[in-house]
Amino acid sequence: MTPVAGRIGVLVMAYGTPASPSQVEAFYTDVRRGRPPSAEQLADLVRRYDAIGGTSPLSRRTAEQVAGIQGQLELRFPGRFLCVLGNKHSEPRLEDAVEELAAEQVSRLVGLVLAPHYSQGSVGEYLARANQQAGDLGMSAAFVEHWHDNPVLIELLAERVGRALESLGPSGELARANGQLLLLVTAHSLPIRVVADGDPYVDQIRRTGELVASATRLDRWEVGWQSAGRTPEPWLGPDILERLRSLPGEDVRAVVVCPAGFTSDHLEVLYDLDIDARRVADEVGMAFARTASLNAEPRMCAALADLVICGAEKL
Repeated sequence: MTPVAGRIGVLVMAYGTPASPSQVEAFYTDVRRGRPPSAEQLADLVRRYDAIGGTSPLSRRTAEQVAGIQGQLELRFPGRFLCVLGNKHSEPRLEDAVEELAAEQVSRLVGLVLAPHYSQGSVGEYLARANQQAGDLGMSAAFVEHWHDNPVLIELLAERVGRALESLGPSGELARANGQLLLLVTAHSLPIRVVADGDPYVDQIRRTGELVASATRLDRWEVGWQSAGRTPEPWLGPDILERLRSLPGEDVRAVVVCPAGFTSDHLEVLYDLDIDARRVADEVGMAFARTASLNAEPRMCAALADLVICGAEKL
């Protein structure tokens, strides 16, 4: 693979996170599209951040991922690519990141979201905003829309499932031998209206689950939805907490949760799974393990660099 001549910008996009406890309300308001949260909603979010240390490590983890992708691109094409981070809901904003590239005299960019699965209402919004800003600045742009079935992603997730199984010890092995082990491949829930009318998100999550289950030779698996928003409209479900409570009645004695929809340690992993989901598993007497996050895994960064190079060929 050989990218086109000239320096190419790489816009690495992520959800974003508040940098400090004082920024939680502004962040939450932005997530809610400018509608301030109620006092109760804000208190609940602050409580969850407090439970994992006050802030999420997502900002640091994302910066490490961007640096990892940049390093892999440098190994292949020294000086050819310039990676910058753009967030959807916090600084640096993705529009500002595009402007940063333009200020560096970059006229072409490849956009990549640090989420493997595409939905018009999530990743689609990132790409639309980035494409609009690039067009306004006279830049050409190409985008990596999804990478849910990337062989490296599947290999890394399967390895982590294997290690999570090992962490369960004899109880996990016994549950697997008796068909009482369930692999839950989880992703962020979305409002049902967002994924209606042919949106590929649900099918892509299921495909990732199929591939991981096949690679780990686990026949008993399913998709689990988590971290639904606090809104009255219906979201994809059932929620993982509800599902965990029902599993003992289906002769499940151990569960491995693989949050394949996320690539970094952050609130939805460290609280929603490690605290909330584990608590429910303990309450119902079920062995529980969660796969380690990918974070800045070098092989993942290398795979994403390859996708960027393929995207550059379209410019």
